[in-house]
Amino acid sequence: MEGGTANKAPEGLLHALLLDGLGGARPLAWDEVTQWSQEQGCLWLHFDFQFPETQEWLRDGSGLNDIASAALVNPETRPRAVNRGDNLLLALRGVNLNPGSEPDDMVAVRIWTDGHRVISTRRRILQSTRDVVEELENGSGPRNAVELLTFWIDRIVLRMSGTVESFEDQVLALEERVLGGEVAGMRLELAQLRKQTITIRRYLAPQREAMNRLVSEQLSWMDELSRLRLREVADRLIRHIEDIDEVRERAALAQEELLSRISEQLNERSYVFTVVATIFLPLSFFTGLMGINVGGMPGIDSDTAFWIVVAMCGAILVALAALFRLKRWL
Repeated sequence: MEGGTANKAPEGLLHALLLDGLGGARPLAWDEVTQWSQEQGCLWLHFDFQFPETQEWLRDGSGLNDIASAALVNPETRPRAVNRGDNLLLALRGVNLNPGSEPDDMVAVRIWTDGHRVISTRRRILQSTRDVVEELENGSGPRNAVELLTFWIDRIVLRMSGTVESFEDQVLALEERVLGGEVAGMRLELAQLRKQTITIRRYLAPQREAMNRLVSEQLSWMDELSRLRLREVADRLIRHIEDIDEVRERAALAQEELLSRISEQLNERSYVFTVVATIFLPLSFFTGLMGINVGGMPGIDSDTAFWIVVAMCGAILVALAALFRLKRWL
């Protein structure tokens, strides 16, 4: 590997770790990185690819081909697994657990490895990467490249569990509120939950395909035990996808029930208004007719005319109520 400018680490290097083969790792200076050989152990270089020096080193100093170096600095990428010979290029997405972030705003990590050296890049912090580094610092982490890859992917999928469980709790609470007749603000909450699950599902579906391809790839440095572990991780990812699909369907059903209840409430109110308007329409017409100020109106000089009109209105009211009851409109 060629060194950076004046043998200085490129800006954007987050860490350079040499795995000791016992579950631990030690940080390397850049001059040690440039002198690294396979016999020393697995080398893990992790970069923030937004820095121009990192992009230049990946392109000119890493020894990677143009396709691999371009994929490691691609800001928009979907999960995938591609191999050429014993070289593996992997792009994965993890749930965004950074403070103040939405979980559906998933964080991407790009990994290249040949079984001896691992080069990875990111733009935003992925908590599962910190998990791997902490395990290495504690001396209980991966011992080689394939274990690093397996452990890292396992942590990415494991970090999804809390988010999926929170989705299930949210949809359960929303269902109970809908059945309890609480509809205020529910439409926005259901729409937000459905949006989050749809967005996460959009990335997890191709990630499942990438995992399946990774398990089936014939890489000389990947043993059968690692394949079994990756298959278990892939199965767990599939269960997460199924749980998200279930949450999305339940949210859709809850939204339909909510709209049905809102429609029923509107129909009940419209029904009451219609009955009241129907009852008072003939009474309003009759009283308006009796109130016109023209000559010849009967009962103008009678002391009992007002009460006669009141009695007639009452009779009309009773007759309309009886008619509605007979028609089963009340």
